[in-house]
Amino acid sequence: MSLTPDQILSVHKANFETLFGLTSKAFEGVEKLVELNVTASRAALTEAAQHTQAVLSVKDAQELLNLQASLFQPLAEKTASYSRHLYDIASGTSTEIGKTLENQTAEARKNFNALLDNAAKNAPAGTESAVAILKSAVSTANGAFESVQKAVKQASDLAETNFNAAANTATEAVKAGTNPGVKR
Repeated sequence: MSLTPDQILSVHKANFETLFGLTSKAFEGVEKLVELNVTASRAALTEAAQHTQAVLSVKDAQELLNLQASLFQPLAEKTASYSRHLYDIASGTSTEIGKTLENQTAEARKNFNALLDNAAKNAPAGTESAVAILKSAVSTANGAFESVQKAVKQASDLAETNFNAAANTATEAVKAGTNPGVKR
């Protein structure tokens, strides 16, 4: 069986649409990242100016030490927040691209299976066992691919859970470490 020029054109058109869709999603992720960095930079600059003003108005060494100590908790919280936002952007973009690729893979498998079924219907007499073996191999490969996809999804979910737990633990540790009511 051969593909007609219209079918080939249709496949190429679909591939270009997918490519442009993926590129658009990637650029959206980059835009979010740039926006996050501009916001974080603006906030850091404002805070640096405020901290400099506070340092310049310090009257003694103890006040300077207290001022410096009070800087660490908000800095750690902001760093953890930035990391969470960064992870959310990367995760969201990755998820969108992954969904698109999964859909494309499912469509390609469906088309391949349809092509295989069509070839099997038009196969010469006596090749039924070879066609059955090929169908079995394709079915096994599809099952293995789906298993790998599930394992990757589970690993990704576990990594996200671990990242969130580590970020929360770090934030709580900083809060506890800089809280004057907590004994060290």
